[in-house]
Amino acid sequence: MIAARSKPRSRPKLKRLTDWRWTFEELAAEVPESNQPMELWDGELITSPSPSFYHQEIVARFYEKLKGRVTQERAGKVVFAPIDMILTSRRVTQPDVLFISNERLHIIQERVRGAADLVAEVISPGSRHRNRIEKRDLYEQHGVKEYWLIDPEAKTVEVLFLEAGEYRLAGRWRPGEQARSRLLDGFTLEVSELFDSGQ
Repeated sequence: MIAARSKPRSRPKLKRLTDWRWTFEELAAEVPESNQPMELWDGELITSPSPSFYHQEIVARFYEKLKGRVTQERAGKVVFAPIDMILTSRRVTQPDVLFISNERLHIIQERVRGAADLVAEVISPGSRHRNRIEKRDLYEQHGVKEYWLIDPEAKTVEVLFLEAGEYRLAGRWRPGEQARSRLLDGFTLEVSELFDSGQ
């Protein structure tokens, strides 16, 4: 998160940043720019270690495939973590990869202020419940149209698509199969290539 100009409200001296319930504006004013993963959950600061090399390889492969398709179609913008996606003043996530369509580019400011059209999360050993349950519900609530769950341990790619305000499973694919987007027509990727640790 990058330091902002707003001034935080008066607070007691803290031993740790996690001892306080923050708004995004307060945290951005207090904490200097950092690449450490940081998210806000009901004002609670959630930090985690840097992701593994393999995790980042998968993020990079997915980003490159998605970026290539979006650039070819001139469909919008794609970015990867760390980037703050501010859903409310006390709910801020840093998705591994996100896509914003041309129609919604106005939400891109110094951060992303609103729900991206497509979000992808690569599941780490410590983030399984958070990505599969908590973030799924949060993204559904705030209108992320398509949510990709990439699971290196299970070697699966799941795509959830928002329909009538609720996520429906568009598909679950394994190595040897091809994952497909419903949001971006023609965007597919080979699951085997995504998880190939020998690349």
